[in-house]
Amino acid sequence: MVGKTIDQLKIGDKAQFAKTISESDIYLYAGLTGDFNPAHINTIYAEKTPFKTRIAHGMLLGGFISAVLANQLPGPGTIYISQGLNFLAPVRIGDTITAEVEIVEISAEKKRARIKTTCINQDGKVVVDGEAIVSPPRPASKP
Repeated sequence: MVGKTIDQLKIGDKAQFAKTISESDIYLYAGLTGDFNPAHINTIYAEKTPFKTRIAHGMLLGGFISAVLANQLPGPGTIYISQGLNFLAPVRIGDTITAEVEIVEISAEKKRARIKTTCINQDGKVVVDGEAIVSPPRPASKP
């Protein structure tokens, strides 16, 4: 399966992925990455922070954005070039996060797309925003 090529993309194309953050998501992410910041994994420590509870790793949400780009838009075969992220609000265990991507610019000559990236919680609050540059998949070659 191949995602949308540069010629198939349109300004305004959107895709999204939603997931509810579980405690195991946080522990698995910490184990995979080695990020054992106590704000994420230590309840007693986290109670003393401004958030008053454990929060999800910001880059876990970056992974949700990556999932949308890799699986939906542009989709399989997409290569990440860059990603900027602004972390605007904490994400807690039990929050449902929707990662959304939107094509905002297409450069056919460079074969790249600029994409608005956003994560929104179940209350409609933007918790992460940013921008990605990707190289969409190339057209499948014919035998």
